[in-house]
Amino acid sequence: MTVKIIALLTARPDRKEALEALLTGMIAPSRAEPGNLRYDLWRDQTDPTRFVLDELYTNSEAVAAHRETHHFRAYLAAINDLAERTALLLDPVQVG
Repeated sequence: MTVKIIALLTARPDRKEALEALLTGMIAPSRAEPGNLRYDLWRDQTDPTRFVLDELYTNSEAVAAHRETHHFRAYLAAINDLAERTALLLDPVQVG
């Protein structure tokens, strides 16, 4: 069963550029993971300090593998200094 993750991130004061660099640096290695189906970064049109990560994985094992990667561990080490974040781990109910 696929797993969707939506992460909402708002940059801390004067940390927008560093946050954006961290997030964009996650795109290529995350997309290259065998269990990754989607890894997209969005910016809020009304607040340029707010970003949304839209991730889709083949299953929970792929999510677990993602969390063991070097790039994800580097993200975890840095993210709390750069942003407030909320992550939603979602199972499909009815997906088209």
